[in-house]
Amino acid sequence: MTDDRTLTHPAPRPPGMGSVLERNLRRMRERRADEEKHASPSQRLSDRITSFAGSMTFVGLHAVAYGVWIIANLGWIPTVKPFDPSFVILAMEASVEAIFLSTFVLISQNRMMSAAARQSDLDLQINLLAEHELTRLVALVDAMAQKMGVEVVGRDELEEIKQDVSPEAVLDQLDADAHE
Repeated sequence: MTDDRTLTHPAPRPPGMGSVLERNLRRMRERRADEEKHASPSQRLSDRITSFAGSMTFVGLHAVAYGVWIIANLGWIPTVKPFDPSFVILAMEASVEAIFLSTFVLISQNRMMSAAARQSDLDLQINLLAEHELTRLVALVDAMAQKMGVEVVGRDELEEIKQDVSPEAVLDQLDADAHE
């Protein structure tokens, strides 16, 4: 028999947060489905090919196909006359396949990079909005503290926190640090 006091339990869900989280997740799934629906036929084909080429099924099929090709052309199958004894055709086929597969992978990666850039832009905008809202809340709480006569420790730091952050200034500082 176990003692329930020693078991871990998930944190309680704040009222209303469950529905907000579920709504946000649903919207993100809908957005991704909509993006997939509006992808061009060539993008969808490229994604399918890339997905298949990145699977163990693809590896297995190639291992079998190349294995049979090699065994047949080494003359190990008595009923099959070698058709590529120098393996030039095999090498050419593998090279052409590699060219096409790398192109499909690049197409899929470009699409994923575009989606990641959009997500990064969204994250930045949400972070900037949250920072702005928190800055306004700090100013409001400070005004309330002053009105109530509450002494605030670290007034200089508080005045700095009450200022909006400039994304350009942060980027400039990051660039300057990178060049040091």
